[in-house]
Amino acid sequence: MSQKDEMSRKDYKKSSKKGTTQQPKKWFKRIILTFITLFLMVLVAGGALFAYYASNAPEMTEEDLMGTYSSELLDKDGNVFYTLGAETREYAEADEYPDVMLDAMTAIEDQRFFDHIGIDPIGIGRAAIGYITNRGQIVGGGSTITQQLVKLSVFSTTREDQTLQRKAQEAWLAIQVERQLSKEQIITLYMNKIHMAGNVYGISTAAEEYYGKQVSELEIHEAALFAGMAQAPNRYSPYVNPEVAKDRRDVVINVMRDAGHITSDEAEAAKALPIEEGLVELSSDDNNALVTDAYVQLVIDEVREKTEIDPATAGLTIETNIDMEAQQRVFDVLNSDEYVDYINEDVQAAVTLVEAESGKLRAIGGGRNTEVLRGQNRATQQKSTGSTIKPLTTYGPAIEHLQYSTYQQIEDEEYSYPDGTPLRNYDGQHRGQISLREALVDSRNIPTAKVFNEDLETSQVEEFVTNLGVDIEPMSNEGVLVPQNAINGVMTPLQMAASYASFANGGNYTEPYTVSKVTTQDGQEIDLSPETNQAMSDFTAYMITDMLKNVVANNNNTLGISNLSHAGKTGTTNFTEERLTELGYPSDAVPDSWFVGYSSTYSLSVWTGYDNNNDGYLSFDDGSRLLPRHIYREVMQYVSEGVDNSDWQMPSSVKEVTVEDGTDPAKLPGPNTPDSARITELFVSGTEPTEASLSYGEELDAPSGLSADYDEESDELSVTWDDYTLENEDEDVTYNLSIGGETTTLSDTEYSVTEPPEGNLTITLSVSAYDTTGPEASTNITIPAREEDDDEEPEDDDEKPEDDEEEPEEEPEEEPEEEPEEEPEEEPEEEPEEEPEEEPEEEPEDDNNGQNNQNNEDEDEDEESDQNGNSGNGTPPANDDDDDDE
Repeated sequence: MSQKDEMSRKDYKKSSKKGTTQQPKKWFKRIILTFITLFLMVLVAGGALFAYYASNAPEMTEEDLMGTYSSELLDKDGNVFYTLGAETREYAEADEYPDVMLDAMTAIEDQRFFDHIGIDPIGIGRAAIGYITNRGQIVGGGSTITQQLVKLSVFSTTREDQTLQRKAQEAWLAIQVERQLSKEQIITLYMNKIHMAGNVYGISTAAEEYYGKQVSELEIHEAALFAGMAQAPNRYSPYVNPEVAKDRRDVVINVMRDAGHITSDEAEAAKALPIEEGLVELSSDDNNALVTDAYVQLVIDEVREKTEIDPATAGLTIETNIDMEAQQRVFDVLNSDEYVDYINEDVQAAVTLVEAESGKLRAIGGGRNTEVLRGQNRATQQKSTGSTIKPLTTYGPAIEHLQYSTYQQIEDEEYSYPDGTPLRNYDGQHRGQISLREALVDSRNIPTAKVFNEDLETSQVEEFVTNLGVDIEPMSNEGVLVPQNAINGVMTPLQMAASYASFANGGNYTEPYTVSKVTTQDGQEIDLSPETNQAMSDFTAYMITDMLKNVVANNNNTLGISNLSHAGKTGTTNFTEERLTELGYPSDAVPDSWFVGYSSTYSLSVWTGYDNNNDGYLSFDDGSRLLPRHIYREVMQYVSEGVDNSDWQMPSSVKEVTVEDGTDPAKLPGPNTPDSARITELFVSGTEPTEASLSYGEELDAPSGLSADYDEESDELSVTWDDYTLENEDEDVTYNLSIGGETTTLSDTEYSVTEPPEGNLTITLSVSAYDTTGPEASTNITIPAREEDDDEEPEDDDEKPEDDEEEPEEEPEEEPEEEPEEEPEEEPEEEPEEEPEEEPEEEPEDDNNGQNNQNNEDEDEDEESDQNGNSGNGTPPANDDDDDDE
């Protein structure tokens, strides 16, 4: 190869390599340019869209930023019962707010507040991404304090209205506010406007209400509490949820430290203070407000949660579900001794009344002797349920998923939980085999736990209670139900009333709610009614109700209400033996006592107990354990007047069947089952028993194959029949045979009799078993008369003279013994007189009387023998000995 050729090849490779390097660079530039172009297009389009949205933003005035509009709360009949607004509000000037309050608020709400122009670009980006990834819905915040002020002042939209348009308009108005007002003015307006729980608005007002001091006097722990309450004031209220409030306060303190507003020592000192430090008792309000206070609390929370509107500032018309007459009665029952005798002023109670069909909350009682607004609402606090949870975690799921009948048999016996912990019934006794109904009605712990832990799957229970709106987290182990949940759990009285309402409403569940509709100032109507869902089958709801009606019937003296069909369940929790001893309480002392009951119209839950178990107990001795029943009866009787109180109608999915008590599995009564052993229970259609019980015997039929045969030659009657077979092969059978009225009991299938009675004989046969006798089978047979033989009659006549002639021959044998003593010499003289043949027949009347009598007796014996089947010749029959035996 020439050098020239080699150089050409090198040049080619070089030129090829150069071309390869330049190619990727061109493509990279193109990609960069494409992205830049797309970004610019998106930016331009976004800017155009932002401009369009901004141009349609609502107008905002200074009055909007500073002013508030009260909301009216309407009862179920459309009457205003409460005005929620700025009655409790004190405005503070910017210089009145201490630096510690400003530091706390900006640290937790908007750390770049003093630097941005009203919007936070990072927050907007996050909101845009959320809009795309969540199908047009804004998820997550990013709002600055300025934006929040705009939101509180101008916008009143539902969560469904959290669109990109709304966010863009909010941002545009926030920028306008920043242009018109200083940072100090903006944050002052915000802190004067925010809700601080209950009917308290503005931090200056909160300082006076909570700590009894001027806002300028606030300390680190106090300022941190208020800053932390801004996003969820009722949840973080130190009066309602002190533990949650402390956790939130400490978070704010940590953020303040991290932001450099306070030192670590100051942070630790502030966190060391209890949440109650410095708090004063909330001021009392008028009695009318106290009557509805617990209900109004729920209205505020519900409107804020579902619409993100502050009802105290937005000028809303709120249509609630409150029944003012029922609410007043609940308040009066709880706060006076006119209806119920309370043992002291410290015992507490909570009441919830829910309309069963709709889920509307009609009345609620948050406690007794409440003197301040927005105090504890015990109706929404978690309480230990005791046995009131049994229909929810055990009996309902057993019927729903296992299709247990109300008769399902369970063994009440010694039992321990899977971890070995022994379980006892309330009476310490075991009843052996009992029905599902008896186990629930009498609240037997052991059968309940056995069904929960041995028959049901945990997933089945969780599905059932979740469908009823029950939060299982508080009573579970890391979200998983535990064996003890069979007989105890944690629920609020509000949840309990709503869950039982599903039993009353054919298995349909509606989340309880206080507000039906909200109308904004601009006329926008927002429907807040939740959907109704099928939580369980109608057969489950009906069968649970049928059993729980027995609870009411068995406690008629404390729960009976005239002309009302209702059902319910009691429940108590227990102290441990060690705790009873430690506190010095009696053996029947309990910390909580419940009754949850319902009619076809209302569901009503009642809890009683103490806020602190160290403060007291409930017992039978003073009647306090029965308080829930008395409260329930007073309220339920009142609200049931003038409403439909009809009983529940059995659905087609349920069958009412009478079974024999004690059979397992269930069997129909047999023909001989006594009434005392018959019980009527409910079964899911298609699972009812079809087999009859034989415990008391089966139905006996007349025996078959009965026949009779007479053998004239042997003069014997033979009777035979078919063998009778019982379904229960272990039971013995006997036969009752009657021939001509003479009855014989035997176990064979044949019988014979010699010399049966003459004529038409009726033969009957019946079977006896299980201490009873069945119907008879019968047949007839004719036994011919036994006639004497005509050929033998003349022989008898001919032989008579021979008998006569033989008689004298026999007499000499007797007379030699007799005549020697009387007239031995006269005997020869009498012999010639015997020659005339006729005279011996005439003389027996005189001298031969004895002889003739002897002949007559012989003849009688012959006749008797004939009648017994002899030939008449005087020879004894061959079976005389058998006749004699008979």
